[in-house]
Amino acid sequence: MWVFGYGSLLWNPGFPFVEQRAATLSGYRRAFSMRSIHHRGTVEDPGLVLALDVKDQAACDGVAFSVAPEHQADTLEYLRERELISSAYIEKILLIDVKDIGRVESVVYVIDETHDQYCDLSLNEQANIIAHAVGGRGPNWEYLRNTVNFLNDSQIYDADLQWLEAEVTKIRGQSLGEPKYSE
Repeated sequence: MWVFGYGSLLWNPGFPFVEQRAATLSGYRRAFSMRSIHHRGTVEDPGLVLALDVKDQAACDGVAFSVAPEHQADTLEYLRERELISSAYIEKILLIDVKDIGRVESVVYVIDETHDQYCDLSLNEQANIIAHAVGGRGPNWEYLRNTVNFLNDSQIYDADLQWLEAEVTKIRGQSLGEPKYSE
């Protein structure tokens, strides 16, 4: 079983895996398009977390995690508890391109664009929310920082996330600091 990570799963998978490899999911874009009312914001002051939106001609670079057969059931249970907490994500089995392996089926969590937590905001609106929102797992900017730092360490370039990191740093008036990679 393969699991595709593109946001916090990159730096905090939370499940045992045999290997991880660079991977690409075609037809989707990574975006801060899900309002976070649990982990990086509250119902009263939602933050934003990354989601995958369907978009023709788009591709999202991330990481594929290979899960051993004896851990598949527990991993799916864990992921469903974590990712489906508010039903804003939909669990899908999609084809991804894994480096040095080729196309494989993978568990992927994509946004339900009809869910009330879905949003399509400008990068400026995203930056303002991310700079200030705080939820049960900490500040929203920390989520952004950890994701950008993991992507940088993995030599994966995401122009929107790079811009957001610079803009959130400007709004906050201070550096976002070193990567934490824990949650």
